Amino acid sequence: MSIIALITDFGTADHFVGSMKGAVLNINPRATLVDITHAIDPGDIRSAAFSLLLSYSDFPRGTIFVVVVDPGVGGERNALAVKAGPYYFVGPDNGVLSLAFKKAGKPIVRSLENVYYFRKPISSTFHGRDIFGPVAAYLGKGIAFEKFGPEKTSFVHFKTPQVIFKNNRVHGEVIYIDRFGNCITTIEAKHLVDFSSGQVNLKNHRPGSVCLSYGNVPKGKALGIIGSAGFLEISINQGNAAKDLKLKIGASVEISG
Repeated sequence: MSIIALITDFGTADHFVGSMKGAVLNINPRATLVDITHAIDPGDIRSAAFSLLLSYSDFPRGTIFVVVVDPGVGGERNALAVKAGPYYFVGPDNGVLSLAFKKAGKPIVRSLENVYYFRKPISSTFHGRDIFGPVAAYLGKGIAFEKFGPEKTSFVHFKTPQVIFKNNRVHGEVIYIDRFGNCITTIEAKHLVDFSSGQVNLKNHRPGSVCLSYGNVPKGKALGIIGSAGFLEISINQGNAAKDLKLKIGASVEISG
């Protein structure tokens, strides 16, 4: 039995997710399909890449992740399968896989070129159903990784802004906003070893404290907290930080000692 986990921007109002799952199950009816999310905004490669980074390590070894956020579908972009650590990643070569597989282990990257493992005919607009889903299904059935295409040494990297240490401060920025309005930053717990009781400084807003839990501050007050994936989040106790603090992806965040 194989686990195939899915991230897409397809939503759930149309047939796309179901059709992709059907294509997988036609090849590998014993596969266990897990929906991580299908609510990525259309074409939002950054959010999809970060969603994969936040979630992949929660899955068992051998899990195959299929990420289809693919504004270049039908164009000249490559299609990839990647083995990194104990996991496999399948999707377009637009950077959407790169944050996770670079953290999971030294990646072995292959270009998907063996059409034998594709659904036919191949639509120019639905590679999730016709290429990525089928490849994941065959991987789950135990087809050797090298069968899918030649190894690649170059691929698209999704670059995240660097965390900067300067003048006894840690500087990062918001990289993802979840449905609760929590603003997840590029700053990780390891960056805050010397700032565990520091202050969160946001442009044009009163500073908040770095806290262990939401209950450490009154309702409606801003705070910084290390989220479940190990990244600093800017939050409001029982509120929506993105809305109330008018924060967007790319907003600067500074932690002072």
